[in-house]
Amino acid sequence: MKKIIVIAILVLSIGLISGVGFAKDDGELVIGMAFQEMNNQYFIVMKEALLEAADSIGAKVYYTDARHDVIKQISDIEDMIQKGIDILLLNPADSVGIETAVIEAKEAGVIVVAIDAQANGPLDSFVGSKNYDAGFKAGEQMAKDLDGKGKVAILDGIPVVPILERVRGFKAAVAEYSGIEIVDIQNGRQERDKAMAVTENMLQANSNLDAIFSVNDTGSLGALAAIQGSGRDVKLYSVDGHPEAVEAILTTDIFKATSAQFPRDQVRIGLGIALAKYWGAEKVPTTVPVEVKLLTKDNSEGFSW
Repeated sequence: MKKIIVIAILVLSIGLISGVGFAKDDGELVIGMAFQEMNNQYFIVMKEALLEAADSIGAKVYYTDARHDVIKQISDIEDMIQKGIDILLLNPADSVGIETAVIEAKEAGVIVVAIDAQANGPLDSFVGSKNYDAGFKAGEQMAKDLDGKGKVAILDGIPVVPILERVRGFKAAVAEYSGIEIVDIQNGRQERDKAMAVTENMLQANSNLDAIFSVNDTGSLGALAAIQGSGRDVKLYSVDGHPEAVEAILTTDIFKATSAQFPRDQVRIGLGIALAKYWGAEKVPTTVPVEVKLLTKDNSEGFSW
């Protein structure tokens, strides 16, 4: 993992130091990034990292917001192919549904690296967090805080591999404790308002609920508002490391932990791998797992993406 990060940084640094960038024979390097959404600070940080890296190598960038609509994302990617992108960094809105766009990009000679969420199709590489570990770590912390017993719920999300893996990891962690029962699973779509409404329904339907696991921090912040509004003693656990979630961990007794990701590193590594392939590398890693870090009140101070 450390070697891969070093390679990615070196590839980006060569462009920065030389000041000449990575250009095609007929013009500048063109990078496209298709995001599943942009209404989330996590993806905004990714975009910032992409623009910084692209600027350092003199590349042009297009980026799009699918708003969780895979049909729109496919259309977005088709438009970027028509604009002549050389590299596509793909954050899929649907891991399975996006396959046609991956195939179309590859047929057009575009290098395709999935970022954060896996995608079906002939990818050159995938860079993403250890999402199973993220869910497992959150589940372990929940079980510890509940002394191994209690009724818990899952605030689920869209059907992409990272979300599925987080839920799988969480379930595996709490399955080790016979006293913990998962009593409800509902989809908050990783959106604050939707998650807030879903959590309100969960609380009404489960009068003895002890804790909730949210698949991401944006959704968890909606859940936090619902829990605070209810006046209930329900603990909250999540994944991401969002600044507001970190603040809530430090200042409330409700938000207990989140498994933090590193979005800037994912984009930089993904772009570095794509550049290596663009530059002529015959082999690049097919998968690059990025570590996650469990944040609690004890170690959240000063953390940022």
